[in-house]
Amino acid sequence: MPKFFNAVEVIDMGIKKEEKRRDFYGYAAEKFQEKDMKELFTKLRDWEKAHIEKFTEIKNGIDETKVTEYYQGEFDAYIKAATDDMLYQQISPEWFAKNVKEPLAAINYGMSFEKDAILFFSELIGYVISQSKDKLQQLINEEKKHLVYLAELKKKYQ
Repeated sequence: MPKFFNAVEVIDMGIKKEEKRRDFYGYAAEKFQEKDMKELFTKLRDWEKAHIEKFTEIKNGIDETKVTEYYQGEFDAYIKAATDDMLYQQISPEWFAKNVKEPLAAINYGMSFEKDAILFFSELIGYVISQSKDKLQQLINEEKKHLVYLAELKKKYQ
């Protein structure tokens, strides 16, 4: 018998990733003293805060419907792999200070976070019923906007 999953729980996992991105951008805003970099990462941090609110709103609009997996254990294994990613485990003020020395490095990490979010939510579409797919697509579209913004900024620093 297939195991069923609640789409709301899945989005909660995505929100946790959003919180980590918010923290990453917050560290960057504190680290860089140059006015333009401080403003950039403060803006990105604030966008993530707004994202968390928007994702919470989307989550609250989803019925408590269930989704199924193709084989027993598939969903648990995928979600564990996706949320245990080292990209998110290593975020701390100490790690950031040691590994992010310049604006371009921070932008590159930010782009990695946004790509990860796009992949995470894109993969989840296959696990939810059709009425939840539109909600998850909204999340993906938000992440794509962030990625494009960072990609444009990266051009300025190369």
